[in-house]
Parts: sequence; structure tokens; C-alpha cells
Amino acid sequence: MTIERHHPPGLHPTPTYHHVTIVEGRRDVHLAGQCPLAGDGKVVEGDVLAQVDQIVANTAAALAFAKATPADVVRTVIYVVTSDADALSAVWDRFVESEIGEAFTTASTLLGVAQLGYRGQLVELDVTAATA
Repeated sequence: MTIERHHPPGLHPTPTYHHVTIVEGRRDVHLAGQCPLAGDGKVVEGDVLAQVDQIVANTAAALAFAKATPADVVRTVIYVVTSDADALSAVWDRFVESEIGEAFTTASTLLGVAQLGYRGQLVELDVTAATA
């Protein structure tokens, strides 16, 4: 299996992610939206960055279960309950600097949204990976 990440000519430069990810000869791994839920099923309280940290731990565990790594991730979508660009950037930076940071070098989308599924939930991560 090969994963190629590209910046096509004519598209704007990106800070860490690539516009196009191409995977050949793969096994797809689709994670459910990773929420900031602790092992007891409760939303992690506090600020959005504390919730990101829980999502990082949950995502790392889910990828490991599927015998995948952050390097195998081919698409991410981050949903944040905010319309503030600085808050979105802070969430992006926290993910990029985390133990799963390599997952965000691929095709990635960052969205500000009005609401997520759990009361008090401020962030969610959608991940697709590909392994041989």
C-alpha cells in the first residue's frame, strides 16, 4: 500500500495538511466521530483544549485497535462549536502538536459549527485511515 499526499499546482499553500491524498492497495479504517468522552461515558468538562486532549487519547486507542497509526490517516474533519477563527486555530494547533499530530498532514477540514451531539461537547474528530 502507498499513501501519496500532494499540493496540486494552482491551489493555495497550506500550513500542515495536503489538498489531495491518494491511497493505492488498501484496507480502509473508518472511525466513528471521536468525542471528548472519558471512560465513564461523560463529556470531559473544562475548556475545548481539555476536550481535544481526550479526543486525542480516544483516537489513538481506536487507531491502535484497528492496527493503524496516525501516519495511516488519509482524511480528518474537525468540528468545533465556535465561529471564532482564533479558537479554531487553537484547536487545530493542539491536534497538530499532539501524539496523533501526524494524522493532520493529510487531507483535513476544520469547521466551526453551531452544536454537537452531547450536552457540553465543544469538539469532535472524524478520521479515516488506510492500511495495507
